[in-house]
Amino acid sequence: MKILTLSAMLSFLAFSILPAQAAGLQLIEVPEDTLGPAIAGAVWYPCAGTPTEINIAGFDMKAVQDCPISGTKHPFVVVSHGAGGTFGNYHGLAELLADNGFIVAAINHPLDSGQSKVRNPGDIASMVQRPMDISRLIDFIFYNWPEGARIDAIRVGFIGYSRGAFTGLGLVGADPDWKRLLDNCPVYPGNRFCEQIRSGPIAPMSHDGRIKAAVIVDSPAGPLFPSSGLRDITVPLQFWASERGGDGVSPDDAAMIVENLPIKADLRVVPNSGHFSFLPPCTMEFARRTAEDEPELCTDKTGFDRAAFHKQFDAEILAFFRKNIVEVTKP
Repeated sequence: MKILTLSAMLSFLAFSILPAQAAGLQLIEVPEDTLGPAIAGAVWYPCAGTPTEINIAGFDMKAVQDCPISGTKHPFVVVSHGAGGTFGNYHGLAELLADNGFIVAAINHPLDSGQSKVRNPGDIASMVQRPMDISRLIDFIFYNWPEGARIDAIRVGFIGYSRGAFTGLGLVGADPDWKRLLDNCPVYPGNRFCEQIRSGPIAPMSHDGRIKAAVIVDSPAGPLFPSSGLRDITVPLQFWASERGGDGVSPDDAAMIVENLPIKADLRVVPNSGHFSFLPPCTMEFARRTAEDEPELCTDKTGFDRAAFHKQFDAEILAFFRKNIVEVTKP
């Protein structure tokens, strides 16, 4: 387990990256089918244009919308947001990856996004359906996105935060033991998880063998994953954990999961961080809007520099994917 010190953080800010391109950006929609409703999202990719600041879905992104894609055989990364999040939450990280040769796609999970018209986060389906949402996204990008042939299909990675981290565990082979939740049922308005677990079997989490490496960021529900539920995980994992937790995430969750894995994972506990420290720095407007009802979204403990941390966080994720889905698959 790595405890990240300030000196380590600052040293990583000097991390060298490949010559940058611009990040192209396209909005997408995975069409409704028998597996689920339509899914809104975006794709970032390398292009030769000059990036400008554009506002997409309430986020100020630095990209070139709809520019022609550059190159071929790109590694591919998919992103899953937390409860109430959107595809734009990690646009800065997506832009960095695209600048360095990756294609990145993110979606609004239909049952669990702040922009969804059918949002129902208190239904356990909002957790179980998430991995299938990502598999449908991968299918769409591979087979229906006009530039899908430019992806190297054997180089696929995943990034997920909070419920998105739980999503990633399912995708790479984890099977939660939902009955363990009955010992400590979460209480919040509209939550029906335990009622639904008691009333009958829960649909299994879908797995996707196309994902070759995953970044798991502050996952909840560590007790739901005994070693028997993690035994099928074989891909490299980079785990990030907050020191203080929050929003239903315990500081012990990540360590519990990592201890039960059949493989060695790279666990990084970030000093003085809370669960929402893993969200990118808030804009002044967003901080103002949430100051009264949800100040924790934008507020960190004294001494924690969220902007500096995210530069290091993004750079280490880039390095992880270079090592585990680029270098390992070179001819």
